[in-house]
Amino acid sequence: MSRALRIGLTGPIGCGKSTVAGWLAARGAVVVDADALVRAVTAPGEPAHEAVLARFGEAVRGADGMLDRAALARLVFTDAAALADLEAIVHPAVRPRILAAIADADRAGAPAVVIEAIKLVEGGLAALCDEVWLVACDPEAQRARLAGRGMAPADAERRIAAQGDLVARLLPYATRLLATDGEPREGRARTVALLAAALAGREVPGEPEAPDERAGGTDTSCRGPAEARPPGPRVRAGRHGRRAGSAAQEGRTRGRDAAAGRPDGYGVGERFTGVRSPLRG
Repeated sequence: MSRALRIGLTGPIGCGKSTVAGWLAARGAVVVDADALVRAVTAPGEPAHEAVLARFGEAVRGADGMLDRAALARLVFTDAAALADLEAIVHPAVRPRILAAIADADRAGAPAVVIEAIKLVEGGLAALCDEVWLVACDPEAQRARLAGRGMAPADAERRIAAQGDLVARLLPYATRLLATDGEPREGRARTVALLAAALAGREVPGEPEAPDERAGGTDTSCRGPAEARPPGPRVRAGRHGRRAGSAAQEGRTRGRDAAAGRPDGYGVGERFTGVRSPLRG
C-alpha cells in the first residue's frame, strides 16, 4: 500500500488556509479539515459536547442544541486557561478521526493528504506530517478577508489579537512558507509549484531550507547562500525521499525567538512577497 505525502497546513486566521487546501484538493490531495472535525466531535450526543457544556455551562449551548461557537469563542479568546481547557477536551477527540482519514487516503492511493489546522503544532498534529506549510499574508489582506466573511471589525481584532504573533511562533516548525498576498492566480501558482516540489522531493528555487538542528536549538533563520550557513546536521529527506520539515523535531527542540532580527537583516514582520518570504526578491 502506498503512503500519501502528509502536508500540515497552518497559519493565522484569514490568511487563506482553506483556499490553499482547495487548490491542493484540485490536484488530487485529500484534505482533512480539523475545524470540520471539531464540529463533528462536539455535536450533540458526542462525549466532547457534554464535556464542553460541563466546563463552560449552558451559556454556550445554542437554541438548536448545538454549541454556540460564537459564545464559546468570546469566552476562550480572552482567557488562556479557558482556551487550554477547551483544547484539552477537543484535541484528543479529533486526533483519532484525523488518523483514520490519513489511513483512508493511503488506502485510496492519494498522492497527498493535507491536514488543515490552525492548531497543527500546538495540538501535536505536526508530528504526523512530512511537511508543514505555513500560510501567511499581510495584515491588511487578513483584515479585508475577515470583513469579507461578514466578521465584525471588533470580533476580527479580538481573534487576531488572541493568536498573537502566530507566524513568528510557527516559523521554527515550517518546512515551506506560502504567501497568499496578491491575485488568487498567483497564490494558486505558488501552491501548485510547492506541491510539485514536495512530491518530487526537491526545493523550489529561492525557498527557505528546513531549519538546522544544532546544540543551541533549531535555527529559524531564513538564510542566504549555503556558505553563509553555520555548520551542523541538516534536516534531510523523509522516508519517502521528501524533505521532512522541522515538525519532526516538535517536542524535542525549540527554535530561538523567531521575532528577533534575522542574521541577514530581514525581520519576520516584513511583507511576504512569495514563497521566499520573509526574504526579499
